[in-house]
Amino acid sequence: MTEPDTSRADQPEIAAGWRRWLPWLRQWGVSIASLVGGLLTLFVFRRELTHVRWVIGNLLLLWLLFAVLAQVRQTLEARGRRLVITAVDYLIQTLYHGVLLFLLPVYWASTTLTSMNAVFLGVLVALALLATFDPWYQALVHPLPWLGYVFFLVSIFGALNLAVPLIGAPPHLALIVSAWTAVVALTPVVCRARLWSWSLGLTVMMVVGMGVAALGYAGRAWIPPVPLFLARTAIAWDVVNVDSLEPVAGAISAAELRQRGLVAYTAIYAPGGLSQAVQHVWRRDGEIVNVVNLSPVRGGRREGYRTYSRKTAFPEDPTGRWTVDVTTSWGQLIGRLRFRVTP
Repeated sequence: MTEPDTSRADQPEIAAGWRRWLPWLRQWGVSIASLVGGLLTLFVFRRELTHVRWVIGNLLLLWLLFAVLAQVRQTLEARGRRLVITAVDYLIQTLYHGVLLFLLPVYWASTTLTSMNAVFLGVLVALALLATFDPWYQALVHPLPWLGYVFFLVSIFGALNLAVPLIGAPPHLALIVSAWTAVVALTPVVCRARLWSWSLGLTVMMVVGMGVAALGYAGRAWIPPVPLFLARTAIAWDVVNVDSLEPVAGAISAAELRQRGLVAYTAIYAPGGLSQAVQHVWRRDGEIVNVVNLSPVRGGRREGYRTYSRKTAFPEDPTGRWTVDVTTSWGQLIGRLRFRVTP
């Protein structure tokens, strides 16, 4: 006597299970694959600035698609070519995704999470996540054209702000150039929307770009000074030779502080060809105590350009929470060291 074959009986149940999952896979499958690919991108590229040429190529393609689609979208919609528009929109989203994921580790390295420049990093993270998940992107960006312009401006600005210092321009100048260029890159969209001639549109956007660049410079403290970052830091006891630093462990007593003094040691990474003046700003409980101008950082060393400042004179009551901000001479925060002094 043979037992009944139950495999065929199970097949309808398995098929029904797949049918239940199919709508979810259609909606989120590509997004999950995009997320995995993005994580691999972060792992491969990390802070490798040698891949910036790839990003610039993506920017050029992004601008070309953005400009062309702005000119022909209405015509394509009138002719019922919705599939072409959808394909180009998806390609633009993919380019946003790639550019933003490349920028994230670089801006992460240059961001001080307890400072104002963490806001810009947060914007990059939010846009990268939005570009990763198709349902979110379609639900938010497609109905709101202004949000698409935010993607465009942030992507162009963020990438150029990283790329321009690689040719030797200081970060504050890169910020100005990048902000102006990002605004001018919107000229095709504005000309189409306003029915302006190219000459008028370009003139207007160049002027607007100057205003935006001025605002960007005024708010430079909100932008991480990429590609500068702290490769190594230490608060150490004052010594004659900084090659034999004795790092401070834990809280410092006021008596020992006055007796021994401190050294703030910072190794700052900068790309080859870049020279940037920096400062150490010593603060106690948020109030500036000393500003020490250091020799300009010269790029090209993977382990960072070593800088330090000594402090042996302290207030009568030095107790409190101290910080040493490492800033560019133009006020952009590269990083921050902390220590605490007890009675």
